[in-house]
This record gives sequence, C-alpha cells and structure tokens, in this order.
Amino acid sequence: MLNELDLSRKIEKNNYKIIMNDLEKKLEFLVRKVKDLGIPVILVFEGWGASGKGTLINKVILPLDPRLFKVYTINNFNEEEKLRPFLWTFWTKTPQDGMISIFDKSWYRKALVERMDNRIEGEELNSVFNDIRSFEKQLADDGNIILKFYLHISKKEQKKRFKDLEKNDSTKWRVTEADWKHNKEYEKYIPIIEEMIEETSFEYAPWTAVEATDSNFATVKVFSKIIEVLEEKINFKESKNKKDIEFNAQETNKDKVKTSLLSNIDLTKSLSREEYKERLKICQKKIRELEYEIYMKRIPVIIAYEGWDAAGKGGNIKRLTERMDPRGYEVVPIAAPSKEELAHHYLWRFWKEVPKGGHITIFDRTWYGRVLVERIEALCSQEEWKRAYKEINEMEKQFSNFGAVVVKFWLQIDKDVQLERFRERENNPEKRWKITDEDWRNREKYDLYEEAISEMLVKTNTKYAPWTIIESNDKYYARIKALKTVIKALEDKLNEK
Repeated sequence: MLNELDLSRKIEKNNYKIIMNDLEKKLEFLVRKVKDLGIPVILVFEGWGASGKGTLINKVILPLDPRLFKVYTINNFNEEEKLRPFLWTFWTKTPQDGMISIFDKSWYRKALVERMDNRIEGEELNSVFNDIRSFEKQLADDGNIILKFYLHISKKEQKKRFKDLEKNDSTKWRVTEADWKHNKEYEKYIPIIEEMIEETSFEYAPWTAVEATDSNFATVKVFSKIIEVLEEKINFKESKNKKDIEFNAQETNKDKVKTSLLSNIDLTKSLSREEYKERLKICQKKIRELEYEIYMKRIPVIIAYEGWDAAGKGGNIKRLTERMDPRGYEVVPIAAPSKEELAHHYLWRFWKEVPKGGHITIFDRTWYGRVLVERIEALCSQEEWKRAYKEINEMEKQFSNFGAVVVKFWLQIDKDVQLERFRERENNPEKRWKITDEDWRNREKYDLYEEAISEMLVKTNTKYAPWTIIESNDKYYARIKALKTVIKALEDKLNEK
C-alpha cells in the first residue's frame, strides 16, 4: 500500500499559491457551516517522524477561527493517563457539537510506537484494534466526522530531515535515539503501519495516505480531502428531512423480553435489625481493608447503582462508604445532562469520571439512563437506544481489559413498597425533598420501565460486568447483599493478581 505511493509528486510554488487561496476560503466557509449545524469533527495526523505533521496542522488551522478548534499533541502518556484505560485520554478530548479536535498523534500510538518497540503484540494488539474500532464507530454513529491522515516519506528523505534538524541547536532536541532506530529499521515497520491502516480504515473513519515528500502536495491533498468530506456531510445534514422524528416509547420491539425477569425475584428476603448491625460491622471493616489492598495494587473499581425510585440507592451507598477512606473513593451522582454534556457523545461524561488505578468510583445512576429514562421519555431515537446496548458492553469491556473491577447493581422493589415509601417521604418534612413530580410520573409508566429494565439486564449482563439484582423491599437485607457482592468482587480480583 505505502510502497505504491508516488513520493515524487509535487506542486510548484506558483500553482500552490493559487490553489491554496481557493482551498483556504472554502475550508473557512465550511467550518463555519459545521459550527452552525452542530457537527463535531475529529482530524487525526499520524506519520513517520519528521514527515511534517506539525507544519501541516499549522496550515490547516491558519484560516480558521481559533475559537472553533483545539489541537492536542500526544507523545508519551503521563502518570495520570497510565493509571486509566488508554482511551480515557481521548474520550475526554472529543469535540462538542460544532467544534473540531485535531490530534497530532493519537490513540494509534499503541498500535504503532508501542508495537514498533515490541511492547505490544498478539491478543493485546487485537484488543487494541477492537477498542479503537468501537471508539470510532460510536463517535461516528453519534454524528462525528472522523478523518485520519498518515504522512508517508521514504527512508532516505527521513534520514535527510533528521540530519537537517540536528544541525540546528533549536531543533536538534526533536530527534531522539528512538527516531534513528525507527529509521534504521524502516523496512520492518512498513507492514506494521499497513496492517494498522487495513485493520482500522472504514467508511465512517477512513485513512488517507499522504505523499509528504513535497510539503505543497501534502497540504493540497489534506485540504482537498477535508473539504470533500465536510461538503458531503453538510449537504446530507441540510437535505435531511427537517420534520421532527416522532417517537413512540410503547412501540412493539421484536427483541423485547417476553417475560419480565423481575417478576421472579423473591422480595421477601429480610434481616432482623440485630443481624443487620452485626453483619454491617463485619462487612464495613472488610471493605476498608480491601480498599487499601486495591490501592496498593493499583486496581481501579467501578460500582454502578441503578434501581427503582425509592429503592434505597442513597442509603445503600452510604453504608458502603461510611467506613472507607474518603481519599480512595468518589461518589458521582448522575442527574439530567448539562448543556455541555448534551453537546458531546452521551458516554463522554462517564468516561471523564473513570477512576485511576487504585481508586473507586461509585455511580449513583449511570450510562444505563440511555436505555431506561431516555428510551421511555423519548429523549433519544429508537435507533440510538437500540445501539446503546452494544456501545455500553464495549465500554465496560474496555474497563475490564484495563484491569478494572466492574460491579453493577439493580435495586428491585415491588410497586406497593414504592408507593409506601413515596407517601412516607411526602409526610416527613426531613425527607420531602427526596420526592418529586417526576417520581410520580415515572411511576405511571411502571410497566414500560419494567420492560426496558428486563431488556437491559438481559442484553448487558456479561462475564466481565455482570448485573447483581438486589432484593430491596427490606433495606437491611439489600445493604448487606450489596456489601458482600463488592467484597467478593474485590477478593476475586486480588486473588487473580
């Protein structure tokens, strides 16, 4: 593939100026349209050392309003990044609607530099390719334009550029021993680059190989490709039917779960107050010990709480954390998304909260809102919530592959107990703030929610991130079961280590 590129291609200076005058004006106009239409854009620049990535990025941004883009240079991962799944670094830098994120090197570092240096291979490499494909597909499905450029130069040209850089005191620092090693073994790396391109080039996130010997030619090719894709996307967006999409939360789903899983749960399970107090003390002591152990072994832990309104999530979380070291955990309450969060992919706000190695993040409601409240209240399209099951499974798989413990709870109560707790909250001035009009509205859609919950539990129950249903009519029983589940999950992980 790369060997078939004609690296002698060039554009003379006079022609280049004429061509670029037109291309710069077009790009500036299209970027304003992208802003107006709320289309997020991601540009990725990879290539050989000294192939001109920085120079080309500067040329791309020169005609643009600086408020509409951000440039990220990715070199070695810092200590904060190494303690999280590698895609965390990039999820947190994805653009909001109408903005452009430009990456000078990117998530492909693992599939290129680390592979070139023999730090990754085999199953781990396949896992990286899978993670990258799902990352880009999720962003593309959410409306992101993704364009990836690989700047290609010959071994001889690279060597010449390295020498030129070394001659100048202000640029010689840019050439490292690793750069010379890669140049020396140039032929060895060609198939590595070609495999990466073949494994990760799709219609929704295509690679464009750029002949970069002549800077003028490379610039024109990159500008032309960006303009071509932006025009296509803008035309599609503008010609799309402007009518509001009608949602029907009650529409029959061919994949729907025929029998509710929740109807078979034994909600009579309970503990006496004496049993509860005794077991609580033992479990909380054990949790405190395990918190220290997972910190020492740098194991990240994600605990996700979902459940019916008034099922006891808050009280459950309190008993989990009240004897823990507050420096080692964080509780993240999830409410309706903010304006900034709505302008990103729906998973963006959860990726931002992923714990680093050795820390625990507890989510009070989670990314499962996509297939629950957003589905029932028609806050997203049917297409969006249906594909969310796969997207969520992929995200949790990436957490697990990094070594995280993922614990997910569904707190189950029956309809009568929920009504009793609602009324108790209304009649108690100290608890009245807990009950809202929305809680009562949700209760009116109980059957719809029950169907959605059952489907969620079936489609997202995996070995690496299993659901635990907590029988919660009795709060004492529920709290102890949750504590024991966390203890077992942490002990199992520590025994693996």
